[in-house]
Amino acid sequence: MSTPTFEYRKKEIPAKIQSIGIALLLIGLIIVICGYIVSPARMAFNNIIGFTFIISVVVGALFFVAIEYLAGAVWSAPFRRAAEFLTYGIYLLPLLVIPLFMNVHDVFHWTHPEVVNADKVLKAKAPYLNINFFVIRVIAFMAVWMLFQFIITRNSLKQDESKNQNLTTKNIKLSAVFVPFFALTISFTGIDWLMSLEPHWFSTIFGIYYFSGTMLASLAAITVCVVYLNENGYLVKGLNEDHYYSLGALMFAFTNFWAYIAFSQFLLIWYANLPEETFWFLQRWEGSWMIYSIGLIFVHFVVPYFGLLTQPSKMDPKRLKLMAIWILFAHYYDLYFLVMPTYSRSGVAFSWFELGFPALLVGLLMVLFYQISKRQNLVAIGDPKLKRGIEFRL
Repeated sequence: MSTPTFEYRKKEIPAKIQSIGIALLLIGLIIVICGYIVSPARMAFNNIIGFTFIISVVVGALFFVAIEYLAGAVWSAPFRRAAEFLTYGIYLLPLLVIPLFMNVHDVFHWTHPEVVNADKVLKAKAPYLNINFFVIRVIAFMAVWMLFQFIITRNSLKQDESKNQNLTTKNIKLSAVFVPFFALTISFTGIDWLMSLEPHWFSTIFGIYYFSGTMLASLAAITVCVVYLNENGYLVKGLNEDHYYSLGALMFAFTNFWAYIAFSQFLLIWYANLPEETFWFLQRWEGSWMIYSIGLIFVHFVVPYFGLLTQPSKMDPKRLKLMAIWILFAHYYDLYFLVMPTYSRSGVAFSWFELGFPALLVGLLMVLFYQISKRQNLVAIGDPKLKRGIEFRL
């Protein structure tokens, strides 16, 4: 391969992006702190939603980078760096998990020894569902994600200066190792933080359910960044509707995949009609939760499905950005559906408590992205696939 030739001049992202991010961060932080003072239990449940949401975006972005290397994809090379920047959010995870470790007894039924000893089901699950092993798993997962993120992004950034194509080969090998680790860790993350809120519930498909939402959310976050950067001239010249179409097609595909997994989980549980499985859905079909559950179908499937159905809609940057933001909202909506019925069984609970983590997380990601973009190129200028990526056509 020859060294790619292209036109790229680094352009600073406006400081107003950081200013907006700092404002959102401070507002979110104030709400979170006040929430933990007023109602630690309620805020801890919201913390789980925020924690699993940010994992979806940043760890899912790392998976996107790994798959790009493994597949040898060229269409994504011109904007892969946007996904790499999002992966730096992995280093924020310890800050978000500390409050949860401090309030673990408020959210997890299985953390109370007296309850476990009086319950045959929980006693049987105790070798896995116990605080020590739980904390070890969480820390180990974050350590694995950080390790792969550090090495893969370091190689990519070094390539900007050295143009050494062997770094691409190294990242391909690293990605081949990371992908199975990702499959296991993201599945067990969903089981540990979401499914174990109802430790009596059984579902053999829940890990895949969380994975599907994770991929959809990360693709949406990458799409928002790419469309914004390209529309404002921060990327290389030459990106066109075909690049947008590829992002739109992936979001459309995973919208259908999420719906397939969600319906499969429901269908299997409905058909088996086992009490230890059906109670989870019945609980979400009582009071105002019934309206919320019906809303999930429209918010997470119907709207993005028809919003991205046609070929022109996948190529239109405004439509693509709107649908990507909607999908991020839909994933948060979904996580609320998974988590909050355990806290508020009588009906949907929504107040100022629920606004804290969305504002905090968006603010953190905006500030982080801005700060990294000041120090690094927004395009992987040393990637040997870059020129072919710019010239990509369907």
